[in-house]
Amino acid sequence: MLRSLLFVPGNNPAMIQNADVFGSDAVIFDLEDSVHVAEKDNARNLISEYLETYPVLPDVVIIRINSLDTPFWEADLDAVVSKSVDWIMLPKAGVEEIKKLTLKLESIEKIKQIEKTIKIMPIIELASSLVDLENIAKQERVKGVLFGAEDYRADMGIKRSDTGVELLYPRSRIAVVAKASMIEAIDTPFVDVMNDTALISDCHNASALGMTGKAAIHPRQVMTINDSFSPPKDQIEWASKVMKAKRQADEKNLGVFSLDGKMIDKPIIARAESILKIAKEYGIGGEADD
Repeated sequence: MLRSLLFVPGNNPAMIQNADVFGSDAVIFDLEDSVHVAEKDNARNLISEYLETYPVLPDVVIIRINSLDTPFWEADLDAVVSKSVDWIMLPKAGVEEIKKLTLKLESIEKIKQIEKTIKIMPIIELASSLVDLENIAKQERVKGVLFGAEDYRADMGIKRSDTGVELLYPRSRIAVVAKASMIEAIDTPFVDVMNDTALISDCHNASALGMTGKAAIHPRQVMTINDSFSPPKDQIEWASKVMKAKRQADEKNLGVFSLDGKMIDKPIIARAESILKIAKEYGIGGEADD
C-alpha cells in the first residue's frame, strides 16, 4: 500500500537528489505539468541520470509522463524507463490510452531487458475516465489510480469549495471500484500547501470514503498524509485485542464471540486483520496474528 506519493518536478535537481529523504512511501518524478515545454529534455536527462547513478533511490519510483495526446510521451518513456522505475503515471487516461502505453512499455522492457513488469497508474481527471473506471481498473498493468481533482473540476465546470463536497461522488466511486478491483485508490493533492488544518480535514474526508493514500505537492505535507492514512493507536490496540480474543475463541471452537460486550464475527475479524497488516507493514505498532 502507498499512503503518501510526493510529486517532484523533473527539472528540479535539488529535490531530485533528495527524493529519498522526504519520508513518502513513493516519489512521483514529474515530466508533465510542473515542467515547461522548453525544459522537457532537460527534465528527462536529469531523471534518467539520477536513476542510473544515484546510490540510494526512493523505495517506490513513479514517473508521470506527458499525456498521449502530446508529442512528448514516447520520448519520456524512452529516456527514463529502466529497472529502477516501478510505475508509470498516465494523465488523462482512458482504456485505449492504457493499451497504447502497455504496448510501448512491453517493447521497452524487451529492448532494455527489464525483467519486472512496470505498473501503470492512470490519473482519473476527466468525466469520461470516471464513467469508464471499471474498464480502466481491469487493465492488466493497472494496479492503482490517482484522482486528479483540479482537472476534474475544470472538465466538469465546477468551482472548488472549502468543504470539498463537489468531490464526494468521484472520491466515492474511485474508492469503491479500486477496492473491488484490489488496486490502490490515491487521492488528489491538496493545493494549499501552508494550511495544515485544512490538509488534515481533506485527508480525513478522503480516508473516510475508502481512499488508501494521497498525493503530496510539498514535502511538508508528507507526515500529515502518512499519519492520516495509517491506523491510529487506538485502532491498533483494538485490533490486537480482537485477534487475541479470536485465538481464545478458536481454542473453544467458537465461531462468534463477544469482546467488551460487543459481538465479534467474521467481518469485524477481517477488519482487525487488515488494521494489523497495515500497521505491521509501516512499522507503527500492533501485533500480527501469528
